[in-house]
Amino acid sequence: MDCLFCKIIGGEIPSAKVYEDELVYAFRDINPQAPVHVLVVPKAHIASADEITAENSAAVAAMFNAIPKLAASEGLANGYRIITNIGEDGCQSVKHMHFHILGGKKLPESMA
Repeated sequence: MDCLFCKIIGGEIPSAKVYEDELVYAFRDINPQAPVHVLVVPKAHIASADEITAENSAAVAAMFNAIPKLAASEGLANGYRIITNIGEDGCQSVKHMHFHILGGKKLPESMA
């Protein structure tokens, strides 16, 4: 499979790992949009949130269990944002589901 995130998870491409368990891998974004910008991905290849099924939903639940731990370890006690992009119009650049954790400053309300 020629998936960038699968290669990062597999160690073929280096990353700044901040968390890993049996189902989840998290690493720093190489183009951060906030002082803290971490990507949380399932180790299993799931193309996007549109591809969540009963069979793979445990990986998604594990991601959401990891997110508060990651936020706390990054010092985001005052809040943070979680974003996922889906498809072309949603600007999904890597076709492997991932959640962006953004924080470390007051984020703008507008996404425009």
